[in-house]
Amino acid sequence: MANNSTDLPVFDTSVPRTGDVSDVTKEVVSEMASAADYFELLKPRVMSLVVFTTLIGMIMAPNVAGGGVHPVVAFTALLLIALGAGASGALNMWYDADIDANMERTRTRPIPSGRISKDSALGFGLTLSAGSVMCLGVFVNWLSAGLLAFTIFFYAVVYTVWLKRHTAQNIVIGGAAGAFPPVVGWAAATGSVDVLPVLMFAIIFFWTPPHFWALALLKNKDYTENNIPMMPVVAGSKNTRFQILAYSLVMAVFAALPALLGHAGLFYALFSTALSAVFVAMSFWLFIAPDSRQAAASKALFAYSILYLFLLFGGFPADKLIGI
Repeated sequence: MANNSTDLPVFDTSVPRTGDVSDVTKEVVSEMASAADYFELLKPRVMSLVVFTTLIGMIMAPNVAGGGVHPVVAFTALLLIALGAGASGALNMWYDADIDANMERTRTRPIPSGRISKDSALGFGLTLSAGSVMCLGVFVNWLSAGLLAFTIFFYAVVYTVWLKRHTAQNIVIGGAAGAFPPVVGWAAATGSVDVLPVLMFAIIFFWTPPHFWALALLKNKDYTENNIPMMPVVAGSKNTRFQILAYSLVMAVFAALPALLGHAGLFYALFSTALSAVFVAMSFWLFIAPDSRQAAASKALFAYSILYLFLLFGGFPADKLIGI
């Protein structure tokens, strides 16, 4: 699924960090920042997905010591994993403040808008990262803490610093960061990792490219002007739409595996098949859609992809409750 296009210009991978917002943030703005501004640094919409998939990983984990996870421990783990995810979001905003200032959908974020200084955002992100990992290790277990630490590092360093500005495979490889939460949740509940959370990881991993590339098609102008090698910029629209379809098919296979391998029942099998069939059909429509309908098809797929993941993961505990 890698890009092999030869009819497009070679992308310049030596991406300069231009458009720095240091001039905007030279004033002491941290004193003016509100709690809402710092909360926005945590990328709350992304965090909501992290919290949900983490919770599903915990719910689906087998009972611990025959009595399940203590509610206080479960809540503590969920809160700390959410804070760790938010910390990586803050570090991402700190590093990407220069390009955020030049992109329509991100220029109102706390740093480029001047509400929070870059130094304050960096300190906030690092403090939350260290605090969430250490507290998770002390109050829950060190396996989940280690996985959380790796997730933060992967998103903030591997994806944000290394991949995002240098390769069109940024979302493919970087998607691993967003796929870890159910594994971390399972580890928090059991102190171990099993097949089902790994399958959950794979579902999110292969879901991420079609989800994000549908948005990238809509925001291609911003990425092009800021020299960010997202797939539509490097490979063009048609190649990107083909890869969206290809990854959607792979994702559908992994979405079916929990039932095929005996980790979910008939309800999940039927429910996941119906959800995935709609996802693949929408991806196919995006692939064949005429130019005049591509923007609408991309927007529809992006919106459905969010609903898809919430519904699919909600199907796990529903299946467990129904018991068929």
